[in-house]
Order: sequence, then C-alpha cells, then structure tokens
Amino acid sequence: MRHQNTVLHDLLKHLPWDVFDDLVETHKADKHVRGLTTKSQFVALLYGQLAGVASMRAIVNDLESHANRLYHLGATPVKRSSLSDANALRPSAVFSELFEKMVARAHAGLRRKLGDSVYLIDASSLRLSQSSADWARYSAKVCGAKMHVIYDAGAERPIYAAVTPSRVNDITAAKAMPIEAGATYVFDLGYYDYGWWARLDAEGCRIVTRFKKNTPLSVIEDLPLPEDLPADSNILSDRIGLLPRRQARSRKNPFADPVREVRVKTDNDKILRILSNDLDATAQEIADLYKRRWDIELFFRWVKQTLKIKHFIGRSENAVRIQIAVALIAYLLLHLARSVQKAVKSPLAFARLVRTNLMHRKRIDELIRPEKTTTDQSNQLSLLAAGI
Repeated sequence: MRHQNTVLHDLLKHLPWDVFDDLVETHKADKHVRGLTTKSQFVALLYGQLAGVASMRAIVNDLESHANRLYHLGATPVKRSSLSDANALRPSAVFSELFEKMVARAHAGLRRKLGDSVYLIDASSLRLSQSSADWARYSAKVCGAKMHVIYDAGAERPIYAAVTPSRVNDITAAKAMPIEAGATYVFDLGYYDYGWWARLDAEGCRIVTRFKKNTPLSVIEDLPLPEDLPADSNILSDRIGLLPRRQARSRKNPFADPVREVRVKTDNDKILRILSNDLDATAQEIADLYKRRWDIELFFRWVKQTLKIKHFIGRSENAVRIQIAVALIAYLLLHLARSVQKAVKSPLAFARLVRTNLMHRKRIDELIRPEKTTTDQSNQLSLLAAGI
C-alpha cells in the first residue's frame, strides 16, 4: 500500500530544513544533547500551536499517541521534563532567526514597484503569570511581554517580530526595526517620536499616523476638498502645515518638513487628525491608509485565538521567546500551505481544518476536495470561517 503522509508532514515541506540545520549548528543547539533534539523540540512545539494545545502535558500525551507517525517527520515523542528543559535552555535565536529567514525568502518572491509596500507597525501585549516576574514584571501585580510586529498589509503576513518585556516602550522597540526605503509605514500614537519620523522621512518613506490632541499645527495652506467627494464622505478638512519647532526642554524638533493634516470623522462621531508627510496623495488615500491599521489588529487577534498564543507552556524569557517564534512560523506555514490549494480560501477555516486533520494521513490540498464538495461541506466551511 502506498504511504500517505500526514497533514503535519505536508505542512513541514514548506519549511527550509537546510536553514534550520544550519542554525542548529551555528548556535550549537544540539551540542552535548543525548535525548531530545532541537528538531524534535521544534516539531513538538509546532504541533502544540497548530493543534491548539495549551499545556505541555497535553503536547506530550498527544505526540505519544501518534508516535508511529512521528518517524516520517524525523522526530520522536518527547518527555515533559526534557521539553521543559529544552525550552528553558535551548537558544531561542534558532527559532527567531528561522522565522526571519523564512520571511526573507517569501519577501524576496514579491515583485512590487518601489513605494507599493504598505507596512503596519504595532505591538500586542501578552499577559504572563507571576512566575515570569524576574524578567517581565510590569507592576506589583502584573507581568507581561510585548510582541512588536511589522505587518505587510499587501502580502497579509508579518515581516518582522521582536519580543520585549511590557515595560519597554513601543517607540524604543521601533527604533531597532529595519527600514525599507520608499515604503509606506502606518502606525498609531505609541510611535510618536519626531526623531524617528525624521529618520523614516530621510529614507524616502511615507508616514501615516495620528496627531496627538495637544499637538498644534502651523497651517501653511488649506487644501480644497475634491468636488466629486461623496456626500457621505467622512473627510472634514485637508491642510498642510508645520509641526512645533521645539520639543520638551526646548530641544529642536528634527522633523522640520511640512506635513499633512487630514481630519476625518469616525463612525462613532470621533474626529481624528491624521498626519502624513505625503503632500501629493489625495485626502481619501491617506485616510484609507490609516484605516488599514485594522489589518494588524486582526492579525494579532488571529494569532492569539487560533494559535492559542495567550497560553504559555514555559515561564522563562527564553521559553516565551521560543513559543512566540514558533507561533509565527506556524502562521507562515499555514499561509504558504493555503496559497497552494484552492478549495479553502478562508484563513480561519483552513487553519481549523488543518487542526482537525493534523495527524491524519491526507494531502493538505485534499482536506476538502473541490470536485466532491457537497452542500453539507460548504455549510461546514461557512461555520468554520464564522468561528462556530
């Protein structure tokens, strides 16, 4: 009988194992290891993320029940103590750099004109227990970390991620992020820093963010709104002006170029002052770019709810960094696998079908066969996409 791989095996075909092996060697992750290899650790953690398993004991028990199917993955069942030790001591850089390498390969395949890239920057808080107080204490009763992400809105995937304790300001993490010259960067008030804006502007990047309520604008020119603007448009005004010349403690503002202020009214009647260094685009284009911030909020919600990143199986900084990196790798693998099949278009429905069939012997492009999709299967897909 012909051997049929599991869905997990098919997913892992999208992973650059040559890169993984090089990273394990570079960081000497398997040096002096007699039991659990870094590959088996990775497969176990990836299984936990894709299967939505929220405890180390459940991962160990599940993999033990599927021991005969791990052989073809080049992995072995794990012991709870060995997995716990590996998460605490194995270099997290193996996994974070694997994510970076995968992103770089996928990003290199995109063919876009200079300036077409729209990147969303934001951070999401991750609540941790008091067991993580030695590195992640925020206040007397709260411990947590932050996942800082640059999200490619066009490709619908993260291109950069970093983890810090919650007490680290968003702008501090942003200053360490890579900058792509000529790209558009959209972010909110957590990144209100004139010096950082000036750096982006010097790289030819377009900035779209929001004014603080107390930031004045020295108006140079009032721009007329287009005559063909729909009657129900939420755009109120469009102006060009200068930011304050001085910052706190009378420091000179390094961002002295003119900026744009587009005022819009939200659905709940709140007025936003959107800021951009693009003086040529239409007011509607700038307003639409700022509205795309919602995409990264949906990404954070998806990762937390679908990949269960709200629950951590380790408490040390190293273990948390490893689990976040593996969750992001799981997201990329699902994204890549979904792109090569046509039966399931919804990312959520696809992820749930993968979870249901993860250790079944099926081809990943035949979770639901297009030519045999019945009315009942179509209804099932609709329920999965709706989260029911």
